[in-house]
Amino acid sequence: MAQTDRSGPLVGLKVVEITHIMAGPTCGLMLADMGADVIKVERLPRGDDTRRTIPPTIDGESAAFMMMNRNKRGVAINFRSQAGLAALRKLILSADVLVENFRVGAMEHYGLGYEVLRQEKPELIYCSLSGFGRTGPYAERGGFDLIAQGMSGLMSITGDMPTDDAQEPPPVKVGAPMTDITAGILAAMGILAAYVHRLKTGEGQMVDTSLFEAGITHTYWQSAICLATGVSPGPLGSAHPLMAPYQAFQTQDGWINIGAANQANWEKLITALGAQELGADPRFVDNAGRLTNLPLLVALLTPYFHHKTTAQWMATFDAIGLPAGPVLSIAEMHADPQTQARDMVVEVEHSRLGPVKTLGLPVKFSDTPGGVQHGAPIMGQHTREVLREIGYADGEIDAMAGSGDIQATAG
Repeated sequence: MAQTDRSGPLVGLKVVEITHIMAGPTCGLMLADMGADVIKVERLPRGDDTRRTIPPTIDGESAAFMMMNRNKRGVAINFRSQAGLAALRKLILSADVLVENFRVGAMEHYGLGYEVLRQEKPELIYCSLSGFGRTGPYAERGGFDLIAQGMSGLMSITGDMPTDDAQEPPPVKVGAPMTDITAGILAAMGILAAYVHRLKTGEGQMVDTSLFEAGITHTYWQSAICLATGVSPGPLGSAHPLMAPYQAFQTQDGWINIGAANQANWEKLITALGAQELGADPRFVDNAGRLTNLPLLVALLTPYFHHKTTAQWMATFDAIGLPAGPVLSIAEMHADPQTQARDMVVEVEHSRLGPVKTLGLPVKFSDTPGGVQHGAPIMGQHTREVLREIGYADGEIDAMAGSGDIQATAG
């Protein structure tokens, strides 16, 4: 998989990714989909834990691993081996960017910490992804998405609105691993900002972000409310803390989201529903009143939505320009014509399985289009190819493979 096989604005950028599970791999796939040569390094003997995050599999290959590691080259190295670590160091020093998501101190244990590597390569961009960041009282804690969602406040604002009974509902996490994915995107953004700085000055730097901070970034509205009032907002189901009505309503055959987020859209909504009397009700005359009386407003609006199917309401709302959309399952989303038109489900060639489907690149470029061009590597698939590129002869590679320093699955 040579650089000539790639396309996108980051062609020519070489990234070594020593990561596992999701946050780090998300960062790597973002960069790879935009054209960077991302070399995923897996530790022998087990490799990335996502290879064992099963079911499901496709003919024995982890679906989760293939989703997170498409478009990357794969190298397998024994970190406990002196020869393996020497090869890893040489590989890192040949790159523009290093991405790692080990616990704080682990890379230093291997002699691969930022302060050591920057002495040998000052232009290296070193990105560290962790549960809580490299500073602060929790820096040495391990972190998972669930933990970060709870500590960042996300789980306190997710779930159904409390009812009148005294029983407090249990905390609910966001269905997707929100902090993992967001941390990976923040890391990619930070790397690109550091790369711009390096293009201007020639200097590399440390980029440090975390799952905890990724979760906090999703509380902008709720934090604005709390910082202004001193009161922590709670869960509202699908509703919005600052706008109403802005939530899901049940139709004859499903659910539909309504974005009547300003006065003009509110008036469009009640006209389309045939509920103009609500517009004259002093309790709903403006957004502040609608928020104050939200449970009553929802109770009064809901019966109107039962009169038509989701598709019928969508036709009505599209005709008047009211923002709305059906609540789709994952399979329905995959089949949606907008998903297809935006190339967000694509087919890619896997070296063992042949064509497999994956998600596409969510950023489009007019002049330097990126995309998903290669399937995820099998364990050690590109070890020989990558080691050749940094100066190892085939005989040396064979000897290292025989000693267990590396795994070189393919030639």
